[in-house]
Amino acid sequence: MHTLQAQQCVTIGELVITAFAKLHDAAEPHSFMVSCRNINVGVFTDIGAVCKNLIHHFKQCHAAFLEANYDEELLEKGSYPFHLKRRIRGGYGHLSNTQALSLFIDHKPANMTHLLLAHLSKDNNCPKLVYNLFNTHARGAEIIVASRYEETPVYYIGDMNKGLAAGNAVTMQFSLF
Repeated sequence: MHTLQAQQCVTIGELVITAFAKLHDAAEPHSFMVSCRNINVGVFTDIGAVCKNLIHHFKQCHAAFLEANYDEELLEKGSYPFHLKRRIRGGYGHLSNTQALSLFIDHKPANMTHLLLAHLSKDNNCPKLVYNLFNTHARGAEIIVASRYEETPVYYIGDMNKGLAAGNAVTMQFSLF
């Protein structure tokens, strides 16, 4: 077992995993950047608010898992008790669709090819709503809503023609579970 520390890289074969601090109501919460052959994939879930660390790492991604946990209206009108609603939207809980979309619109790198929207609330969000919201602003990125029930297909990240010509094609399979 190896404990990850913020900004400390861990290498496993060709993968380099970098943890970084984020805002969430857990002990020492971290998100991750996974890199392989100059391809960066962010894993950004369980985030209470967009912070400088998240923006810095998001801007380096060729692909990312990004939390879009709840729709503000669905949460407000939903059956959760007030204290839980306050926790979810309180800055250390989860990102709303609007917060995640703002990060995507304002900081999407030009080389981002895939955005996998993840950690959607079963009760306070809708995959079709999230897909339509983000796809309108995709600007060349493929928008995928990660399912809670099955793994995602295999996606090819980066410039495959350039990678194949140089013998450096990178294939990564994205699957949270």
